[in-house]
Amino acid sequence: MTSIYLAIFFLALSIAMIVSFNKFIKLRNLVKEAWSLIDVQLKLRYELIPNLVNTVKAYTTHEQNILRDISALRAKAMESSTPNGKSLSEGVLSDKLAQLMITIENYPELKADQHFLKLQEQLYTVENQIQMARRYYNGAVRNNNIAVQSFPANLLAAVFNFKNYDFFELDSLEERKSLELSFQDEVDEADY
Repeated sequence: MTSIYLAIFFLALSIAMIVSFNKFIKLRNLVKEAWSLIDVQLKLRYELIPNLVNTVKAYTTHEQNILRDISALRAKAMESSTPNGKSLSEGVLSDKLAQLMITIENYPELKADQHFLKLQEQLYTVENQIQMARRYYNGAVRNNNIAVQSFPANLLAAVFNFKNYDFFELDSLEERKSLELSFQDEVDEADY
C-alpha cells in the first residue's frame, strides 16, 4: 500500500515538474517574441532617421552638430543587442531627436514641407509603437521573472537554467548625460 502512495506522489511530482517546465518555456518564448516586436519597431525608426536628417539638412545650416550626433547615435543604437544596451542608447537617441524637433520650431518653411511632415508623422507613429511594444515586453519579462523567482518553481528554474530577463527601461537623465558626454568625445574624434 505504501508503494502505491509513493508511486502516486512521484507521478504527481512529475506532472507538476512537467507543467512548471512548460510554463517556463512559454514565458521565455513570450519574452523573445516581445523583444522581437521592439526590435522591429526600432528598425523602422532607424530607417526613418536618415530621411529625417537629410530633409532637415536641406533647410538648416546651424544645426549640423545635432544632425551629426543623431546619425552617430543611430549607428550606436543599432549596434546594441541587449535590452540594457538598447535602453541606454535609445534614451540618448530619443533625447537628441526631441532636441531636433524643438529646434525645428525655428524653421517655419521646414515645418510646412510636406515631405518633412510625412516623416514627422511616421516617426511619431513608430515612437508610439515602440512604447506599446516596450510595455508588452516589460510585462512578459515581469511574468517570467515572477515565475523564476517564486518558490518552489525557482528550484526547477535553477535546475534547468531558466533565468530572469532585464526590463527595457529608459535610463535616468544622469546616466544618459554621462553616455552622451562620453559619446560626444568619440564623435569629436571621428572624421565626417
